Amino acid sequence: MGKAPTGIAGLDEITRGGLPSGRVTLIEGGPGAGKTLLALQTLAHGVAEDGAPAIFVAFEEEPARIRENCSGFAWANGGDWQRATFFLDAQPSPDLVQIGSFDLGGLLAAVGALVQETGARRIVFDSIDVVLALLPDDTMRRRELYRLHRWLLARQLTAILTAKTEEGEAGPQHAPLRSFLQFMVDCAILLRHQVVAGVSQRSLRVLKYRGSAFAENQAPLLIGAGGIEVAFTGRQRDLGSEVTQERISTGVARLDAMLEGGYHRGASVLISGAPGTAKTTLCGSFADAACRRGEQTLLVSFDSHGDEIIRNLASVAIHLAPHIASGHLRILAARSIHGSAEAHLMWLKAEALAHGTRCLIIDPLSALSQDGNVDFSHGVAERLIDWAKASNMTLLCTSLISHANPEQEGTPLQVSTIADTWLHLSYVVRAGERNRALTIIKSRGTGHSSQVRELLLTRQGVTLQDVYTSDGEVLMGTLRWARENEDRQRAKAEAAEAELQRLKLEAEAAEIEGRLALLRRQLELKQAEAAALRQSGQLRSADTLRTRSELGHRRMADDPKEIADA
Repeated sequence: MGKAPTGIAGLDEITRGGLPSGRVTLIEGGPGAGKTLLALQTLAHGVAEDGAPAIFVAFEEEPARIRENCSGFAWANGGDWQRATFFLDAQPSPDLVQIGSFDLGGLLAAVGALVQETGARRIVFDSIDVVLALLPDDTMRRRELYRLHRWLLARQLTAILTAKTEEGEAGPQHAPLRSFLQFMVDCAILLRHQVVAGVSQRSLRVLKYRGSAFAENQAPLLIGAGGIEVAFTGRQRDLGSEVTQERISTGVARLDAMLEGGYHRGASVLISGAPGTAKTTLCGSFADAACRRGEQTLLVSFDSHGDEIIRNLASVAIHLAPHIASGHLRILAARSIHGSAEAHLMWLKAEALAHGTRCLIIDPLSALSQDGNVDFSHGVAERLIDWAKASNMTLLCTSLISHANPEQEGTPLQVSTIADTWLHLSYVVRAGERNRALTIIKSRGTGHSSQVRELLLTRQGVTLQDVYTSDGEVLMGTLRWARENEDRQRAKAEAAEAELQRLKLEAEAAEIEGRLALLRRQLELKQAEAAALRQSGQLRSADTLRTRSELGHRRMADDPKEIADA
């Protein structure tokens, strides 16, 4: 089956290529759902693609008003499609008095002549229900619808019929005529416009598509400056984004070290935590680091005005004003209550592209999940992350966790499951003091610290304390200071005691050395005395021998007989 692209990316993805070519498509919806705009945008895209003329048959509004109404959209800026599109005013006259039978034969004859004259390939019958309301009963309405359907198929025109559904209906199938229309056409699309908790929400769903697969679930629809956008993300999320090993700084040196160099370029980063845990401060640190690298950075805040953010962050030595002046940084304030989550996504994308953004910061992303957006915000977050990756932007988002349960490690949008890096900020309340703690819950593709670090905000900047444990417990704040002081005092006392013990041992050693010296002197004296005694004995022995010798000689001298005999 041939298909005619609508030029609306999300719708073409849902229908696997566009509306059925040469067949009939029905677009239904309530007031303000975007039926006429969708038909016109599809028609204009077809004319721009092949230049073939088209016909727009208006049953409810004047052609001049229709052209004026669509002139504000980007796709309508070029005049070629209007020159190639023939608008036929087929509005019933308000003072029409119907006499006798009525059918579409005359109208179809006029339109047929116009088709032959122009060679048109596409046609729109806008608000077909208006002309059908002129017929007296359902039997005649079905007959004329059959006539119109056969007429269109015979000429192989790619046709769009628009019809209204009543506000508050669960679906058009409750009206017999609209149910008949759905069965007759080859493709049926239902547009809905409802207010949920005060927030306007539009959606699109393809009810049927003969001969083609299509996505059956409801998809958000948005009307913006570019016309209609349909938010749809298929099952296969091949984003074609560049995967790199490049690291970029978080703006906090010790956090860079915990992440082995910082965030990956093009990653999606989530910072979750309760109010007051310094989520915005970490956003400011990242923005400061990005601007210092010369990268275009966009910070979108749903909580504070830009001037307030600049003032508040300056108190912790994060100065963003110079980056604003240089043009590297833009700070935009937004309020989620001003529109739907889809409207904010479209606005964010437009602002980021206009600024040439490389680093996108949203604080907090969880603001999109406020009342009225709960059912749609998760899909918006997924599409934002996918779009940022496809655009090679590094995305940093914060998510607010309920103050009643600050230890909860989860996010309202469930972004934590698809974020590449997740930092969780929490409070540690002990001894009447509240301290901030940072944990890296996950960081894909890189090693990271598993320690809980104390986050300090000072006038000198933002930093993380080294882990301090005592008795198996991590201490922070005053308790840490008190315990460190106790440890210092204990260390001093132990050092003093060790010094005293050293001096005592030195004194005892000196005393022993003194005793040893005395003993050595006494030993020397005894040894000297012993030597003297030995020497004295030797002298006496020598004297004795000498004396004896001398006595012997004397005796011999005194006795001559003994001498003569000798």
